Amino acid sequence: MLTYLIRRVLYAVLVLIGVNLLTFVLFFSVNTPDDMARLTLGERRVSPEAVARWKADRGFDKPTYYNPEAEGVAKLTDTIFFNTSADSARFRFGHANDGREIRHQIAERLPASLAIALPVFLATVGISIVFALALALLRGTRLDSAGVVTLVGLMSVSSLFFIILGQYLFSKMLRLMPASGFAPGPAMFTFVLLPVVCMILARLGPDSRLYRSIYIEELGKDYVRTARAKGLSEAVVLVRHVLRNSMIPIITASSLLLPALFVGSIVTESFFSIPGLGSLTIEGINTQDFNIVRAMVFFGSLLYVVAFLLTDIAYSWADPRIRLH
Repeated sequence: MLTYLIRRVLYAVLVLIGVNLLTFVLFFSVNTPDDMARLTLGERRVSPEAVARWKADRGFDKPTYYNPEAEGVAKLTDTIFFNTSADSARFRFGHANDGREIRHQIAERLPASLAIALPVFLATVGISIVFALALALLRGTRLDSAGVVTLVGLMSVSSLFFIILGQYLFSKMLRLMPASGFAPGPAMFTFVLLPVVCMILARLGPDSRLYRSIYIEELGKDYVRTARAKGLSEAVVLVRHVLRNSMIPIITASSLLLPALFVGSIVTESFFSIPGLGSLTIEGINTQDFNIVRAMVFFGSLLYVVAFLLTDIAYSWADPRIRLH
């Protein structure tokens, strides 16, 4: 087991290094530091001195990949690529255009994103598994058909519909909760309840329909017929056998949901004015703050790599035979 975990961690590190290299190429080769300086300073005919000063303040006045004027190892380490990669590995993303440290902004906004992403993740996975099991148990009946139609309807509706409908119904008409805003502490529940419900409704359709398809596929296998031949009830077969043997595809589908919630919360946080990581990304794009955008790309990539690593660990728990490969 330890060898398996070490191997998966090494794979994750290599993937993160590759993502970092690709991100750097996209940000510093397509847009050079001179281009970034001119865009940030907001002047078409900005002086060369202002550009040089902007680059020096951010450490972008050095060679990109190779420094021929340095000596020894410094030819590779005294470069923009090495310095930015080392800073990212230590979660030092520099400062935004307004002077604020990006690492502190991420730390301040992370709780708001977690307050939405974690409840949505847990509720979506739990409700989808239970609802899909119920449909699989009632397969072929009118309730199953009605459930499938409902899921397809949920899949066909944009998440914006749930957001706008929720704000109009529960905030404007019934005045049960605020339409936007955020507050730390116990008052947080009032502000995040509506966004959480909207995101659960948006995810419930595709996840439940996928799990139902997985269960029905498992119900046609030989071990299910053997369990039925032993006299086990259909509910026991579903919960004790089908659910357990369906864990691998369920883990695969669920593992990417949490990082996707962080990345995909841009629309939700914007509509509800929640100061989370999604709104920070929008601010970086609107203000053309390359440090913020690059930091959020790296942070999102890190979330996906960690999700893949946790998925591999969950695989070994669900099926011990995977540890041998």
